[in-house]
Amino acid sequence: MDELGPRPPSFLNPNSCWGQDPARKDGSERMEALECVVGIDVSKARLDVAVLPSGEAFQVGNDEAGWAKLIGRLKGRKVKAIGLEPSGGYERRLIKALRKAGLPVRRVNPYRVRHYALALGRLAKNDRIDAHVIARFVADLPTREVRHDPLAEQMAELITARRQLTEDKVSLGNQLEQIRDPALRRMANKRLRLIEAELLMIGKRLAQVVASNKDLAAKDRLIQSFKGAGPVLSHTLLALVPEIEDADRREIAALVGLAPYDDDSGHRAGSRSIWGGRAEVRNVVYMAALTAARCNPVLKAFRERLIADGKKPKVAIIAVARRMLGIILAMLKSGKEWDPNYAA
Repeated sequence: MDELGPRPPSFLNPNSCWGQDPARKDGSERMEALECVVGIDVSKARLDVAVLPSGEAFQVGNDEAGWAKLIGRLKGRKVKAIGLEPSGGYERRLIKALRKAGLPVRRVNPYRVRHYALALGRLAKNDRIDAHVIARFVADLPTREVRHDPLAEQMAELITARRQLTEDKVSLGNQLEQIRDPALRRMANKRLRLIEAELLMIGKRLAQVVASNKDLAAKDRLIQSFKGAGPVLSHTLLALVPEIEDADRREIAALVGLAPYDDDSGHRAGSRSIWGGRAEVRNVVYMAALTAARCNPVLKAFRERLIADGKKPKVAIIAVARRMLGIILAMLKSGKEWDPNYAA
C-alpha cells in the first residue's frame, strides 16, 4: 500500500475506481471547484500540509509568513474542514489565523487519529504521512469545529499555568521532605513561597476575567452554588468544556473521561472502565467529587449507598463525579442555583 498516495474521502463516490484525479484532468479551475479537506501536522518550526482529494502535499513555516502562504493557497477553494492535532500550544496562533481568514478548523484527538491510521494499515509514521492521515480522518469521521472565545482561551491559558505551578509545588514539597542541608531547605522554601504567591495571583486573575463578562459570571455563580464546587472546578469547566451547555450528561461524561465502557465478549462479562477524555478536566472533577462526597448531603448519601451495594470506593467516587457533572449541567440549563431538595 502506498503510504503517501491520496485516497478518496467519504464524500466522493465510494464505488468509483482509482482513476486520474478529476482535478488533474480539468485543470486548476476544476480543482478549485471541488470541496476539499486539509490535514496539518503541526510542529514548532513548520507545518506539513495535505489536501484531499487532490493529493497535494507541501510545507510552510509555523509563523505569520507561513500562515499567510497557507491561507493564500487555500483561498478560493471550497474547504470543508481543516484538521490538526494539539501540539503543545504550537497550534494556537495558527488556529486563530485560520479562523480569522474564515476557514473551518477542527482540533482532532491524536489517540483516535493514530488508531485510525493503524486501521488503515498505515504503520509508518512521519510528519508528511500524519498530515495525510489527519486529512482522511477529518473527511471520514465527524469532528467539531473549534470555537473562538477569547475569554475562554485566556482562562484556559491561566488554568494551564496554574496546573503546571501546582505540579511544581507538589514536586518541590516532596523534595523538601528529603532535604537536610539548611541552605538548600531555605532555597526550596523560598521557591515554594513564590509558587504559592503565583498561584494566588492566577486565582485572582481568573476571578477578574470571569467577573468581566456577565454571562460567564452568571454561570460561575451557578456552579459555585453547588456545595462541593469551588472556583477551581468552576473555572476549569467554563474554560475547558465549552460544550457543557450543548451536550447531554452522557456526552459530557465522555468528553471529560468519566463514562464507563463495557468490556464484554460472548459469555465473558469484563469490568467496566473509564477511558480517554480530557485528563486535565477529569483530574479537577475527581478532586471536587472527593470533597462533595464528604460535604454535600445528597452526594454523600449517594456514595454511601453505592458502598453499601458493594461498589469499590474509587468506583463510587467516579459515580459521584458523573452525578455531580449531571447536576451542574442541569443547573446551567435551568438557570437555577443548587437546591438539595430538588436534587434529591
